[in-house]
Amino acid sequence: MSVGRRAVFLDRDGVLVEEIVRGGRAYAPLRLEDFRVVPQAGRQVERLRAAGLTCIVVTNQPDLARGALHPHALEQMHAHLRTEVHVSDIYVCPHASTDGCACHKPKPGLLRAAARKHDIDLAQSFLIGDRWRDIGAGRAAGCFSILLDRSYSGCDAADARVGDLGEAVDVILSRLTG
Repeated sequence: MSVGRRAVFLDRDGVLVEEIVRGGRAYAPLRLEDFRVVPQAGRQVERLRAAGLTCIVVTNQPDLARGALHPHALEQMHAHLRTEVHVSDIYVCPHASTDGCACHKPKPGLLRAAARKHDIDLAQSFLIGDRWRDIGAGRAAGCFSILLDRSYSGCDAADARVGDLGEAVDVILSRLTG
């Protein structure tokens, strides 16, 4: 029986895209003009890809369900993200947390769907996120989960805690060779 490939699941906002923080809470951009890719994101994802890892974005976008985010704006944001950061795929949960879907993080539905499509071994894969929901999804899927520790993270269950994306990539690369 063949083993699937290894992947890194990356949350979008707060990991690859600059978070918008107001009143101690983080928010996703709702307009393309507010969508800013983290300056080091492209370089860090290239480091992961060079190590043979499949890089996939997994993001909750409940503002779609609320009507605050237009689907066309989301498409534009993701087109921009793909030009700056070369990821294999982007998976979006368009539901509110109260909708009861299987894909809204901390549920692992997005990761499991990506694993099926891309032949990924979840137990040999990683997740990088900045909130408890991300880490919960990664752990529920069996991934090694790395928290980019922020004031709003609300998480104490991560396998590793780091300050930025570069440090998260360092942790992953050291685990591949260690």
